[in-house]
Amino acid sequence: IAVVGRTGQVAQALIRAAGARGIDLTARGRPELDLSNVDSVGRYLHEIKPNVVVNAAAYTAVDKAESEPDQAFRANAGAPALLATLCDHFQIPLVHLSTDYVFDGTKRTPYREDDKIAPLGTYGASKAAGEAAVRSIHPSHIILRTAWVYAPDGANFLKTMLRLGAEREILRVVDDQRGSPTSADDIAGAVFDIVRRLAEGVPGTAFGTYHLTNAGETTWYGFASEIFRHAAAAGLKTPRLEAIPTSEYPTPARRPQYSVLDNAKIERVFSVRLPPWQQSLAHCFKQLVSRG
Repeated sequence: IAVVGRTGQVAQALIRAAGARGIDLTARGRPELDLSNVDSVGRYLHEIKPNVVVNAAAYTAVDKAESEPDQAFRANAGAPALLATLCDHFQIPLVHLSTDYVFDGTKRTPYREDDKIAPLGTYGASKAAGEAAVRSIHPSHIILRTAWVYAPDGANFLKTMLRLGAEREILRVVDDQRGSPTSADDIAGAVFDIVRRLAEGVPGTAFGTYHLTNAGETTWYGFASEIFRHAAAAGLKTPRLEAIPTSEYPTPARRPQYSVLDNAKIERVFSVRLPPWQQSLAHCFKQLVSRG
C-alpha cells in the first residue's frame, strides 16, 4: 500500500495499524513528495509499485481555507486529480478520503451517498471538487466520506478540549451541530478491510463513494461531555461545560448543522461496520493517558 500523506491523523493511524497487522505500507508526504508535481508522484508510484494507493493528504484548516482558497483547492482538488490521473495510468485502485462538509446540513436524517451535495464553505467546496475529479478521471476508486475525525496525535477536538479544560474553569461548547465523532484508528482499520476485499477481487460495481463514520451521533457539546467524563475518571482537571448555539460562536466558515452520515452502503458492500463513537473514544482516551 502506498499512502500519500504522512503526518495527518489518518496517515499516522494507517502507519500504526500496518505495523500491527504486518501490512507492507509506505507513507510519503512533504517535502519528499510534491503533490503538485506529476514527476514527483509518478516516481513514488513507480518506485513502490503498490497494489493500492490511499490518499490521506488534505488541507483541513476549515476556517483558514476561507482566506486561503487557492491553497485549499490546490491540495484538495488539484492533488487528487493528479493522483487519480497517475493511478489510472498505472491501473492502481485509489482510496480517497473526503468529508461530511460536502453537505449543507439542512437534512434531518442521515445523509446517503447519493444525496445532493451543497458545501457551505471553501473547505467543503474544495473537497467536493476533489471527489468530482477522482470520479471523472479514474473508474477504480473508493471515495470515503468521514466526519469529526480525532486521534491520539495531531490537532483535533479531543486534544483541544483537554488542553482548554486544563486551562479554564468554564468551557462554552456548541450544542446545535450534530455529527458522528470518528476515530482515525477505526478509519484505518476499515481502509485495510476494504483493501483486502479489493485484493480478493470485487466486482467493478463495488467502486464508488461510501460513508464511513463511527456509529451513533451527538453534538460538539455531547462530544465534549463524554471527553470530560473520561478525563474526570482519569483524575484530570475538568471545567464546567456550558451548551451554546452556533450563533454565539461565530467562525469564518459556516458548518453544517446536521452532518450525520448513513453507513448502510459500506456495511452492505464491504461488511464494514464501525463501533459506537463512545466506545472508540474510550479506547483513544486510554491511548492518550498511557502516553502521559
